[in-house]
Amino acid sequence: MPQQQAIETQSKPASAAGNLRFPLTDRSIAHLPFAERGQYFAFDEKLGGFQVVVGRKRKTFMVRSEIRIAGKRIASARVTIGDCSKITVAKARTIAEGYLSEMRQGRHPRPDAVKRPCAVSDRVEQQQSSDKTAREDAEGPSLREAWERYKAALIKKGRSAGTIAGYEDHVTRVLKIWIDRPLKDLAEDPDLVARKHDAITLASGPYAANGAMRTLRAIYNHAWLKNKKVLSRDNPVDAVDWNKERRRNSGMGVSDLPGWFNELARLENPIRREFHLMEVLSGSRPAALKRARLNHLDLRRRILHIPAPKGGEDRAFDIPLSREMIRSLMRVIRFGRAQHPVEARIWLFPAESKAGHIYTTQEDRADLSKWGNDLRQTYRTIATIAKVNGVDAKLLMNHAIPGVNEGYITREKILEDHLRQQQQAITDVIFAPIRDLREKDGPVATWLRPRSARAQIALAQETRTAHAHLHEVRRRKALQARENNADGQY
Repeated sequence: MPQQQAIETQSKPASAAGNLRFPLTDRSIAHLPFAERGQYFAFDEKLGGFQVVVGRKRKTFMVRSEIRIAGKRIASARVTIGDCSKITVAKARTIAEGYLSEMRQGRHPRPDAVKRPCAVSDRVEQQQSSDKTAREDAEGPSLREAWERYKAALIKKGRSAGTIAGYEDHVTRVLKIWIDRPLKDLAEDPDLVARKHDAITLASGPYAANGAMRTLRAIYNHAWLKNKKVLSRDNPVDAVDWNKERRRNSGMGVSDLPGWFNELARLENPIRREFHLMEVLSGSRPAALKRARLNHLDLRRRILHIPAPKGGEDRAFDIPLSREMIRSLMRVIRFGRAQHPVEARIWLFPAESKAGHIYTTQEDRADLSKWGNDLRQTYRTIATIAKVNGVDAKLLMNHAIPGVNEGYITREKILEDHLRQQQQAITDVIFAPIRDLREKDGPVATWLRPRSARAQIALAQETRTAHAHLHEVRRRKALQARENNADGQY
């Protein structure tokens, strides 16, 4: 559909070609053909002002809106976000939301990029200083205003889209009753915050209550830095009696692995099967691994780059690949090309979803007993059994390393030799208990034997062909039966 709209748009004059509008996803953008001449625009149906500019050689995310102060139009701004081949739609949309938030507050999101600052940014600055209201001077920002400013700061720091979405959910849903209330009111009545924490605990559980209060605490601290004359230094969240949180110990030991591999081998979807295997072999967080792109894989160096893990782009790192991990990735690439040929051009774990990759990573516990964070805990447990020291395990899992001495470690210098050896040691311990399963006939052997991916793809194609033939036979029989009944009525 987007491709057909794009073709129709290019055939129109430039003045009439601005009506291409649909939900922007990685998949829909991949379908957009490059412009034959000039450029055309694809507007997002979900977020006004967010768009893709398609030229003859590249596709670029962009946001466009008016800068207004007190309802008065000050300027119109169009800001480039980035190349569509380098960032995902989810991340670009998060950045666009931050830029639009800045514009709604009368600020240009990237003043350094304004070509004529005298005509735009100076007028904005003058209008802001002259329209400073008495209410804000007296009461300080509301929770909504403080969140918008904190959100813009998070985007500038490169925080992930998932992290920002989690904070926004706390503000707009959990703390909705306070959304337009001045923070000063909360600071003057900390018991109000403590009672709200208790209420959320009863309604949604202890972890949700603690999470919402941590978000409120961060927003208040950020607002205080800019409103010290109005807001108290004492954070109202300090009045909360925090719920006790316990880390779940759901990792597997060596003796648990054969049963889990048998469950995994029986999963019908081969792409999800390899995804869960990569989880346990790498210890990666599911949210980061499912967004892995084909161009993030470097087989020559035997690494998989994770550009935006938890903590944002500043925490980007490379996963060294063991031999079994490379075999798994080769299988999933073949499966992806067979099942999702369009999405597989971009993603390592493609799927029929709006994003184009695996979206949900959960499984029915009856089908697969351990997944997600269970496998990350398993990885750390097996690393101890493989005698991988604590510092190396943290480096492999991209954990922050405390201490001055450890801070001097340059990860890139030990990635392609020492850390890969440690990765291989962990993989060897994981695969050791299933040696018998790989040699005997069964689901595990069928899955992991050499050239198994080609055999499984061929079998799946034969099955689809047989089902299609059976469907056609049934359709023809039903059609013949209706014709016979019609003839009998006459």
